[in-house]
Amino acid sequence: MQYFYILIVSLLLTTLSFKGEASGSVFFIDGSNNQYLRPPSEQALPMSLSEVSASVSALLGFAPPSTLTADGSSKLNKILKPNPFERPRAAFVLEIAGADDALVETLPSHSFLGNAVRGSISADSYKADIELPESEVDVVSVNEPSSDATDKDMNEFASWLGGSFVAGSAEPLNGLLSIPLAGAANVEFHLEKEAERKFVLNLLELYKNIRRAVNLHGDLSHDLAELTVGRFGGIDALAQEYGQGMAKKGMDVLLATLSKLFHLLESSHKGQIVGVIVLDERVNHESANLLSVGSSSRSSARSMAEVEGVPSGAIIAQVILVRLTLAWLTGIILLIATILGVYFLMYMPLTKDTLLYSNVKLD
Repeated sequence: MQYFYILIVSLLLTTLSFKGEASGSVFFIDGSNNQYLRPPSEQALPMSLSEVSASVSALLGFAPPSTLTADGSSKLNKILKPNPFERPRAAFVLEIAGADDALVETLPSHSFLGNAVRGSISADSYKADIELPESEVDVVSVNEPSSDATDKDMNEFASWLGGSFVAGSAEPLNGLLSIPLAGAANVEFHLEKEAERKFVLNLLELYKNIRRAVNLHGDLSHDLAELTVGRFGGIDALAQEYGQGMAKKGMDVLLATLSKLFHLLESSHKGQIVGVIVLDERVNHESANLLSVGSSSRSSARSMAEVEGVPSGAIIAQVILVRLTLAWLTGIILLIATILGVYFLMYMPLTKDTLLYSNVKLD
């Protein structure tokens, strides 16, 4: 009997530890010109979360962390094109919580993830940091809560997707949302039901926040790299309430929305952006991001400055005087050399022995 209890406890611990680990897939989506990623292969590339975060750093134009192994470097070479000077300097990273590979197994080639470079995330860790120099990257989050959403916002979102929204009579955001999908019937969401309402409101927040990020891009400094990052947690609500069938429909609507939103990001960045979509199979961990943004102590040539003090006005005047003197002296020397060269060319004796008019003979 004692061995039976030990076996049960071991199984429980194994199950709990498995749920805490990260597993799923990652998709790298190139721009319309396909200029930053290698062509996708038929088989998914096994990757760890640290290798995924290192690939994001490389896409933003920074060297991967020193902890990256040689095997990890070879995997990055299989994803990224070899020219390190051709990087988009912008990335859109979105985690989809509670989404497993079964929801994206039968994707058509024209879908958002159909032509992406795919990797399978190994369950060896549950978190990784994207190490970036804080002074060289603008990080925009798309997880800002939208508490002021109205029926007008929902109607605008539905029209943008080519669908419709019929407002309920009882309270705001309590109607019927209908979204058409390519080659399929409309998917309907009844917002009075808690799971469907949660999914739709998360979708609306994602739409509004990415539109905000697009508008914000025009105000940011284009000398800095830009990372747009977030996490979507509405798929798990549909799966727990209705099962995989409704979760698959929700994933199809989410991918259709992401396809149009990524097109907006791509247009605002003039094609210089790569999307990274991570499927996280974990449930009940919506607030625990797999990839978090951390600052590194990496030095930057653009941020280097003197720390011993600001030079005085007299020192600045002396530096300017020295530079002007050197410039004038260099100019005068070049002018004299030019005049002498022209003089000797004009008055050079034209004889048959001149090397300019005779062949060189080696006796």
